[in-house]
Amino acid sequence: MEGLTAVQGRIAEIQNRILTLASASSTSTSAAWATAASAAGLTGTAATGATTAVPTVASGMEGQVVAAAQRYLGVPYAWGGTDPSVGLDCSGLVQRVFGDLGIDLPRTSSQQATAGTPVAGLAEARPGDLVFFDNSSSRPGIDHVGIYIGDGKMIAAPQEGEVVKVQDVGEPTLIRRVLPQSAASPVSSASGGSGGSGLAGVPYADLFTAAGARHGVDPALLAGVAKVESGFDFTAVSSAGATGLMQFMPATARGLGVDATDPASAVDGAARYLRQLTDRFGSTDLALAAYNAGPGTVARHGGIPPYAETQSYVRKVTSAAEAYS
Repeated sequence: MEGLTAVQGRIAEIQNRILTLASASSTSTSAAWATAASAAGLTGTAATGATTAVPTVASGMEGQVVAAAQRYLGVPYAWGGTDPSVGLDCSGLVQRVFGDLGIDLPRTSSQQATAGTPVAGLAEARPGDLVFFDNSSSRPGIDHVGIYIGDGKMIAAPQEGEVVKVQDVGEPTLIRRVLPQSAASPVSSASGGSGGSGLAGVPYADLFTAAGARHGVDPALLAGVAKVESGFDFTAVSSAGATGLMQFMPATARGLGVDATDPASAVDGAARYLRQLTDRFGSTDLALAAYNAGPGTVARHGGIPPYAETQSYVRKVTSAAEAYS
């Protein structure tokens, strides 16, 4: 009986959300639900409704992000929501959109605000960038996120009683670019490489670009790690026993399910690991320090450990990544 009661309660909650949408517009309850379900991809038809037109963007990964976000227009807002058939909150929408494209992002907006690389301002923003806001004066910190789509607009899940829609960006607190450099600024095949211009001619550039896109890590950072760790030598073995292109210790490789001697597996594992470390410690520098010295060491010291090797490692990888950007 408890299970039946829970199901009935959930049905009632969904019905209440539909009624809220219906009262806020001239459409019927069934039409409101059809809009949300269609946007969630439940009916196979495009969403309809009173939403601002989406700006036209270039093709490529940027266009894919905007197209993926459009699929959820009209889905009801639900605090903590990650299921579009019921509702999405702002960070749930962002995580879902990028997850549809194979890019892993953290769950909350404050965590997502540490992903990727910073963008100086709205003038430099590109479609697919994440725009973050601190809307609460009583609780400092990021508490809202949207997906920039160009022309000063974003797609976001605003608040209770509303739906995923196109809005003016306004003045974001910060902007982050989680798409890889090559996706944000496509280059022609005549450039001689499939990655960004900085990765042209770099060994394993395709692997860095693909893994970076999947896990929300800058491909240039992956290339910098490979250069410093092994000099791009997939047969490298360190005196400590680390192996392969990305120099995994055996225990770390086992924990990640990585074949350290296989470049594709190693690069993907390194991207996943750096994503985990960045989410845990909140910055790229600390993630690199943990990659070198171990997450436990970084946690014990509350920052980059006072080891010359680790401090030098962070500087070298960061410099290499900048050179590849």
